[in-house]
Amino acid sequence: MAATAQSQPPVIDGVKASEMDERPKILIVDDEPFNVDYLEQELEDLSYDTISAANGREALTQVASEAPDVILLDILMPELDGFQVLEKLKSNNTWRDIPVIVISAMDDMASVVRGIELGAEDYLPKPFNLTLLKARIGNSLHKKRLRDLERSYLQQEIMLRQSEKLATLGKLSAGMAHELNNPAAAAQRGAQQLQAAVSQVQQTHFDLHQFTLSGAQLALLPVVEKRARERANQPLTLDALSCSDREYELETWLEDRGVENVWEFAPNLVSLGYDTSTLAELVEEFTPAQIPPLIAWLSGTFTIYSLLAEIAEGAERITTIVKALKSYAYLDQAPIQDVDVHEGLENTLVILRSRITEGTTIQRQYSQHLPRIEAYGSELNQVWTNVIENALDAVNGQGEITLRTYRDGSWVVVEIIDNGPGIPEDIQSQVFDPFFTTKPPGQGNGLGLNISHNIVVQKHKGKILLDSEPGRTRFSIHLPIRLETTEQGEHSL
Repeated sequence: MAATAQSQPPVIDGVKASEMDERPKILIVDDEPFNVDYLEQELEDLSYDTISAANGREALTQVASEAPDVILLDILMPELDGFQVLEKLKSNNTWRDIPVIVISAMDDMASVVRGIELGAEDYLPKPFNLTLLKARIGNSLHKKRLRDLERSYLQQEIMLRQSEKLATLGKLSAGMAHELNNPAAAAQRGAQQLQAAVSQVQQTHFDLHQFTLSGAQLALLPVVEKRARERANQPLTLDALSCSDREYELETWLEDRGVENVWEFAPNLVSLGYDTSTLAELVEEFTPAQIPPLIAWLSGTFTIYSLLAEIAEGAERITTIVKALKSYAYLDQAPIQDVDVHEGLENTLVILRSRITEGTTIQRQYSQHLPRIEAYGSELNQVWTNVIENALDAVNGQGEITLRTYRDGSWVVVEIIDNGPGIPEDIQSQVFDPFFTTKPPGQGNGLGLNISHNIVVQKHKGKILLDSEPGRTRFSIHLPIRLETTEQGEHSL
């Protein structure tokens, strides 16, 4: 073996081995005890820890019990030779990233090539130059450290991205719970009130028919009921003062005719469009004794139809939300779908409805002939969610958001514009960077726009552009109509 100069601690990624938190561990695999002893002494003087194995099987046992940072591997050994050990190491997901330096008397080119093809980091022939070996070990440790850092970074990024998705899911779930609770509560309340209303109408109907009604009176009842049914879906609307004045007039008129509980009947009669003159025309065919049960029956009938309309509206709202949620997530569908961009935007607005306050106006400028596109529908909806949420944050409950779509050659373009304060010019180039955020701590981890950028650019081969100035911020999302082929020269950005 070649002689060496005085040993110096190696530098690994700018840090001496002796200064690292843990001394690198080197596994020496060689069936010659002299070679093992010599390498152990030299490497331990360089602040490396060493372990050894006299054959291939023992080497694999050592790796399984305490994974080394680098393996120095001989080829000619009993039981399992070095090539077999190398093959087993590189086929194991846990061990495959451990750098292996093959040191062997087999210096023919075929052996070198085979070792490299099996995944060896390097190859040194015996007798080896110790200085060169030290350099190769240092280089291997440097690469391993970089791989470990990269893996750690990727794992952290995956966890943060998953955290961002879970946070978004949590917010959407909370919003959906709120959105579903309101119509569900309204339907439940309406059903409870409907029971009492039906019972009351049955009683008034019985009271009314205690009298012997004439043919003209009986013919009038279906007409009145039809008016109640129609007005239940479209009640008369008056300003507060006019409504109050009319209710007072009707209460006085009803009291003069012996009707009780006029405060309960008057609002319903106003909603039905009655005033004192039209109500007088209605009761002309009825005797004074018949007027109280007639008014009670009319008011109760309107109440029943109104409650039915309220229940139907609540059920329809729940159906709309569930349908939007299912379409938003593209449940039970293939990863790539034929996507209606307008439908995706509208479903996203339904999902975000709890965040859209009365002071926020949504303007739609949709192209009437926008083609459907091939896209990852669920992930594309995540883009709409992230960008629209940013716009909602920007207007802060008082402003306007515009959704604009149009076709540009073989591309579909979606613009989301808000009239918020804008994004400062000096940070516009950073908005798509991972973990960059202008929000206070706890209100965002800076991954929303980065994830959107990756979905648009990497998955759809599109572009997402930002144009912002005080009072106007525009995100332009450019998506190919077909994922497989995109016409060249038709799209200028």
